[in-house]
Amino acid sequence: MEQIIISKTIDFVKETLAGAETGHDWFHIERVYKTAKQINNLEKGDTLVVALAALLHDIADSKFNGGDEEIGPQIAGDFLRSLNLETAIIEHVQEIIRNLSFKASLGKITFASKELDIVQDADRLDAIGAIGIARAFTYGGFKNRVLYDPEIKPQQYPDKEAYKNTVAPTINHFYEKLLLLKDLMKTPAGKQMAEERHEFMQIYLQQFYAEWEGIK
Repeated sequence: MEQIIISKTIDFVKETLAGAETGHDWFHIERVYKTAKQINNLEKGDTLVVALAALLHDIADSKFNGGDEEIGPQIAGDFLRSLNLETAIIEHVQEIIRNLSFKASLGKITFASKELDIVQDADRLDAIGAIGIARAFTYGGFKNRVLYDPEIKPQQYPDKEAYKNTVAPTINHFYEKLLLLKDLMKTPAGKQMAEERHEFMQIYLQQFYAEWEGIK
């Protein structure tokens, strides 16, 4: 029965995200889903909740919906209710979606669960390393942001509204988010997987600055 629910959810997500910005498309969802399953094999969270939250976490990302942070949980809830799932499962998945993002961590944390930690780590892992770099520049291009401007320094954001409204160069995003994620991982598996991806980003930045200065 669980597999039928997951299969229907996959079909729903693929259809809903057809044509989405490529850093937040089905392939991103699929990677997060696979990584979440891998972490969950060790963490032993609720298999169905982890799967559904991983698959639905970006069903309507607020940054593509006028900043509306409730549209994602609402769409996910409506879909899950159509499958006649238990209210507790639906609400758990919705809370994970609400509290998953990096910007959510800049506000007041109102929910915690093992399943949130698992899916959050999986999502954050997809934001770092080689794919994370590709996604960062894809989104920067989508928003027509400059690659790098030495005159614009990275900053620390006091709250999630400030973070949501940034128009900083893409390279700044490494220092404002991506390089911070390794130390924000919650699960042992997530922490271990983040190490190599974090190191890769550091190497990439060294090469980027060398090429920028014409040294290499």
